[in-house]
Amino acid sequence: MLLTPTNDIVFTNDGLAVLRELDLVSPAAKNLIEISRAQDEEVGDGTTSVVILAGEILALALPQLERHIHPIHVIAAYKHALADALSIIEDISIPVDVSKDKQVYPLIESSISTKISARQSELWCKIALQAVRTVYQKTGDHTTIDIKRYARVEKIPGAQLEDSRVLDGIMLNKDIVHPSMRRRINNPRIVLLDCPLEYKKGESQTNIELSGDNDFNRILAIEEEEVRRMCDSILAVKPDLVITEKGISDLAQHFLVKKNVSCIRRVKKTDSNRISRCTGATVVNRVDDLQESDVGTNCGLFEVDKMGTDEYFTFLTHCKEPKACTILLRGPSKDILNEIERNLGDAMNVARNIMMSPRISPGGGATEAAISQRLFQMSKNIAGVEQWPYRALAEAMEVIPRTLAQNSGANPIRALTKLRAKQAEGGSTWGIDGETGEVVDMRELGVWEPQEVKKQSLKTAVECACLLLRVDEICPAKSGRQGGGGGGAGMAGMEG
Repeated sequence: MLLTPTNDIVFTNDGLAVLRELDLVSPAAKNLIEISRAQDEEVGDGTTSVVILAGEILALALPQLERHIHPIHVIAAYKHALADALSIIEDISIPVDVSKDKQVYPLIESSISTKISARQSELWCKIALQAVRTVYQKTGDHTTIDIKRYARVEKIPGAQLEDSRVLDGIMLNKDIVHPSMRRRINNPRIVLLDCPLEYKKGESQTNIELSGDNDFNRILAIEEEEVRRMCDSILAVKPDLVITEKGISDLAQHFLVKKNVSCIRRVKKTDSNRISRCTGATVVNRVDDLQESDVGTNCGLFEVDKMGTDEYFTFLTHCKEPKACTILLRGPSKDILNEIERNLGDAMNVARNIMMSPRISPGGGATEAAISQRLFQMSKNIAGVEQWPYRALAEAMEVIPRTLAQNSGANPIRALTKLRAKQAEGGSTWGIDGETGEVVDMRELGVWEPQEVKKQSLKTAVECACLLLRVDEICPAKSGRQGGGGGGAGMAGMEG
């Protein structure tokens, strides 16, 4: 539980969520937080592992420096070991059939098994996989799975966690603009606009000179004619629902209500793009350019309903082959929903990684133990001083299974000794059971992780360690710029 500077409370078991709230002074520690954030943005999982691994690599680099091995040689050995470790991960990984849910669910479950959402893991695995498959899009040889843009999470306190679901469409926190408009339409014809339905006002300091008695009435009539013309252009395609990113004047509402057309205004650009992907509508910038092909007809139901604390929400559901979705989360409080959202984000990222690269590696520290065992064997063929840093990286890989053994209450020395013996026998899938601390076969336990997560965490940790090893001095920067004379005097002093 974290208490933020704004006195907000954060309940979380997510590594990045904890690190993000820390107030640190050390530049090296800030760099570790940055690699955790990079890991989260790249693959969405392994944010804690990458920090632990980077810290252990740096800790074991210190004895190498005390042996007077130059940092350049240490970095070269680390890069060599990294290349060999990536090939080892590729060797022990196996392919997975992403079309079979029974093979994918255990992979997603491994990312949330230690978090608050573990009790309803089957529900969250189903939601994550359904959302990823919805936004999955393949064009030729190019595959796109944009979770952040097209899989939006809406949190509404109330009801139970089991009431959470993935909508086959879009949900907006918006209500219709006029009380007489329809709140429920089956198979609506939808028009998406990026222009205001109101008379265009002049620029600032616009003056109008009136010379006759009827001039003011004529100005009002021109405004009404302009709004009527825009509404007639929209009504020509016979829509049932008009959604615009800008405003809708009272006069435009009047004309549209008379034709039994519902309207929603001031929708976000991101929401408008998601609606377009779900309904098949095209976002139009000028009503004069509106055509029949721009009308969306893939939505099965438009409905405005009240949920939560007296807020109205718009639902565009029952869409045909939607390429965007809304994940509706229900729960007892905002704090729990925020943590569930973080856990669900990890689950969706794991599902995305599997869809993009359908190869998996054994979990429970088995992959790291296999890398450590094989790197020790390969280090015997390395000549010169680089052999010691190479072995140091192999030893650092054991920090993951050792940490798992410590967290489960087992004796880490005995657990690692037994694990090394199993790995030496060729059992590259043997690892630590995170609940009991026993050394078990991950194939029988069913604990697997995406190969991309393992690769990314290893590459990020080694690159961060190499970056910090190149630093030999930390110099504080000036608080403010000085004049030109001061700069010249400083340079002259340095030359002297």
